[in-house]
Amino acid sequence: MNALGTVESDALLRRARHALYERDAQPEDLLPASLAHVSRSWRRSLAAGVDAFGMRPHVPHLSRFEVERATERQHELLAHARPVMEYLHGQTRGSGSVLLLADADGLLLHALGDPGFMTRAERVALMPGASWHEQYRGTNAVGTALAEGVPVVVHGAEHFLECNTFLTCAAAPVVAPDGSVLGVLNMSGERSSRHPHTFSMVRAATQMIENRLFDACHGRHMRLHVHPLAEGIGTLAEGVLALSEEGVLVGANQAALALLNLRASQLGRVRLEQVVDADREHLLRASHRSPAPLRLRCLSAPAVPVLHVRVEQGWSRAATLDMPSRSISREPDALQALDTGDAAWHGVLEKARKVLDKPIAVLLHGESGSGKEVLAKAIHASSQRREQAFVAVNCAALPENLIEAELFGYAPGAYTGARREGAPGSIRQAHRGTLFLDEIGDMPLAMQARLLRVLQERQVVPLGGGQPVAVDFALVCATHRDLKEEVAAGRFRADLYWRLNGLTLHLPALRQRSDWDALVQRMLQRHAPHRAIELDPELARVLRQHPWPGNLRQLDNTLRTTVALLDDACVIGMEHLPDDLVQELQEARQAPGAGAPQDMPYGHRRSADPGFATTRTAVIEEGELSRLRAGCVPLAQYTRDVMEQALREAEGNLSLAARRLGISRNPFYRRIMRKRPDGA
Repeated sequence: MNALGTVESDALLRRARHALYERDAQPEDLLPASLAHVSRSWRRSLAAGVDAFGMRPHVPHLSRFEVERATERQHELLAHARPVMEYLHGQTRGSGSVLLLADADGLLLHALGDPGFMTRAERVALMPGASWHEQYRGTNAVGTALAEGVPVVVHGAEHFLECNTFLTCAAAPVVAPDGSVLGVLNMSGERSSRHPHTFSMVRAATQMIENRLFDACHGRHMRLHVHPLAEGIGTLAEGVLALSEEGVLVGANQAALALLNLRASQLGRVRLEQVVDADREHLLRASHRSPAPLRLRCLSAPAVPVLHVRVEQGWSRAATLDMPSRSISREPDALQALDTGDAAWHGVLEKARKVLDKPIAVLLHGESGSGKEVLAKAIHASSQRREQAFVAVNCAALPENLIEAELFGYAPGAYTGARREGAPGSIRQAHRGTLFLDEIGDMPLAMQARLLRVLQERQVVPLGGGQPVAVDFALVCATHRDLKEEVAAGRFRADLYWRLNGLTLHLPALRQRSDWDALVQRMLQRHAPHRAIELDPELARVLRQHPWPGNLRQLDNTLRTTVALLDDACVIGMEHLPDDLVQELQEARQAPGAGAPQDMPYGHRRSADPGFATTRTAVIEEGELSRLRAGCVPLAQYTRDVMEQALREAEGNLSLAARRLGISRNPFYRRIMRKRPDGA
């Protein structure tokens, strides 16, 4: 940092910049020792041929398409950096600044700032697509932080280019869990608006990004949170270590490396026993006895005699969690994958996308079976938390006396019948992942108060006592109830409702959606991935008009059963439907206002077989049609009668009878033989 006054410093720097060209002087001869990083950068700028009083021609600037390709390549970095940048921007909003994220080559990938300053920033290419490597822009916070490998401040005339001297910039490299530099986070503003805490905020934000990257990389490993003071656990100053099953240190954040006197190159070769006076099994046993931090002797850093250590077990230890499958975790956009063409559903997905990775609770409202849990999983799989746990809790399915223990966990011996070792609870299991509370409207009032406290403090205390445990999770809730009405009736807390109601998404019922055909095709592909199965067109028309009170869940279960009954056929007909649905369709035709005979939910498939017409004529007589239309003949019985008549006309030849009716032999056989105890 420059110890000189602003006016004096600017005058010195301007004289020095001119002296570089007029006397061929060296930067270190012109600048004070406090600006050693500026001297080194000026020397590199001169060697690269940067003109301090102009602009190097042909400075790279990517097109919009090229920027999109670059951001795709840096998806992991951006996914973890964007939420932090949005948080920092919220803290500095109105300060006339811009936040910038660049890759390891100095290419700006993402910008977030105040509109008033953004316009001026763009005039000097502080925008995505521009390169701020030192070889193009000379001394600047982005390029110099990358070149020096450390956080830097470049203020006013310390910039090598004269045109950039109106800026004040602070930047810090973003280091990957393996020690490599992924990029740099920068905050720039008018030099006149320089704030003494900007540098600290950028460094803290960078550490937050690095910790998020660390968690994503080592989520399956046991993690150790370490600090010389117990109060330091859970703060940005804590060190975090990742431990393999064999007890080898396989990861460490920058704070841990500095604290324990380790180098990134040692990771994968140093065992835990070389760092502290304990092994992996000792830590496991101790963490099961108590969640409180352990007090251990540090062996690798003589200056740190004692370390406080909190153990966090990896995913492999949480067998009850619903972890995302490989197919889901690798899906580039799980929300987009759910878009099957309905306008209302598309609007829901787009709103959900806009709040991804933002500290906003999502409340899903819709009828039972309308896809609330499916959407919740897609929100999780599309977020930066997709590599962490998705924990679902059905608040309506748990007995009232067990929901507290299920959510908040319990200490050993908390109540009669509890597990000896205790349990962490769903909220702690969702740490750094997503917690999905289904049917939140059915949660007892007493539990609502405890949940509200957790959401406010982001800490959970197990049932039976113990130390509060910090938790970090994305919250998605779902209900079929109108929570506003529940609040008015006194069955739901108003303060909890407003905490949950960050964004409410109303899911359309299946009968309200226009993408029925696309949904059916997708479900059929899922249940029979290696077969080309379709619905009979007439049957499809009838089923499309069915109200489907169970919504997507009912449709999916129906098609799953239907595929199982289909055998070798490729076209689904009435004979393949479950009997309960056939009965529902029959009852619908009997209801007042039912359609004409041509709207009946069954039609025989035409065949080239000359016997087909004979069969139809013999069976479907006017009197029979009238009885069927009036509901005197059950639809299932009518279907069987048609098959029996076809079999008689085919003189007992099952294959011929089935072919004349346009259906496969196997379902024909099942239906015919179902009520023949003698098999005749």
